[in-house]
Amino acid sequence: MSLVKRNNLFFPSLMNDVMGPDWFGGTDKWNTSVPAVNIKDNQENFELELAVPGVKKDDFTVEVDNDVLTISSEMKSENEETKDNYTRKEFSYSSFRRAFTLPETVDGSKIDAKYEDGILRLTLPKKQEALPKPKRLISIG
Repeated sequence: MSLVKRNNLFFPSLMNDVMGPDWFGGTDKWNTSVPAVNIKDNQENFELELAVPGVKKDDFTVEVDNDVLTISSEMKSENEETKDNYTRKEFSYSSFRRAFTLPETVDGSKIDAKYEDGILRLTLPKKQEALPKPKRLISIG
């Protein structure tokens, strides 16, 4: 019986290589991130800004259902190159989906969206009853 502990440093390293995300090549470029969102609370509306460069505005879907605002996008591309004795065909697919529960103060029927210079901007107007009331002078009788 031996009291010497044997460490096999090769096996964990091999397992990390085999189980890593880039074992078959190319998967290290997968974009699994969701774009960050800036939310501004103004007096008359909320503004949402998403940085999504390289996307066409037709690739976005913005919808409101049961007071839930959902912003999603799917991008697909295919590239095929044929030369003398080989063909190279590459596919690319990326998507994201963000959902926001709208507060009761937002008028969901008047939401506006614009996409410019890689930024998707949504304006969520507040309902009239939620807007701040102007200051009022009360006379003393």
